[in-house]
Amino acid sequence: MEPIIKVNKISKEYRLGQTQSYVSLRDNLASAVSRITTKKYFQNKSNFFALKNVSFNVYPGEVVGIIGSNGAGKSTLLKILSGITYPTSGQATIRGRVGSLLEVGTGFHQELTGQENIFLNGAILGMKRKEIDQKLQEIIEFSGIDQFLDTPVKHYSSGMRIRLAFAVAAHLDPEILLIDEVLAVGDAQFQKKCLNKMNQI
Repeated sequence: MEPIIKVNKISKEYRLGQTQSYVSLRDNLASAVSRITTKKYFQNKSNFFALKNVSFNVYPGEVVGIIGSNGAGKSTLLKILSGITYPTSGQATIRGRVGSLLEVGTGFHQELTGQENIFLNGAILGMKRKEIDQKLQEIIEFSGIDQFLDTPVKHYSSGMRIRLAFAVAAHLDPEILLIDEVLAVGDAQFQKKCLNKMNQI
């Protein structure tokens, strides 16, 4: 049987004191100022590995938990598997449709309403417009925040964001579901609802 996730000697190296660049105009300006004022400071910084030569396989039907202390590289590994970041070396091969819930509200636009973010987030996760239209009512009902759908997401609590994010991801019908510690945000009743949905998937 072929593995659906194959991780082969993945390493992820970071430079201490530097942030990852997600380029915007503001970031470019800040970076220019930063280079001028902190050039000497960063010369003394060293590199560290969040992950080093990690290898494993996951087969269809398996449930795998990654356990470790804070800073052990668990979230980094999930971000690599989700395609959010790239490994410094090694390779991850994934066979199947991936749904990921890594951080509260990842992929949401703060100024857009809840309903608009359902379409945006669904598109980011790989759903087609027609597919989202068909499942829209189910997603809204599952989230349980229907009265706030016309409110911009910037006014949502962290619990409301995770309800909406999970509702969208759960209706992606993923073959592989990657979940970080996001369910720690929701209340007990919603956590139970999510676990039941995961079991169905």
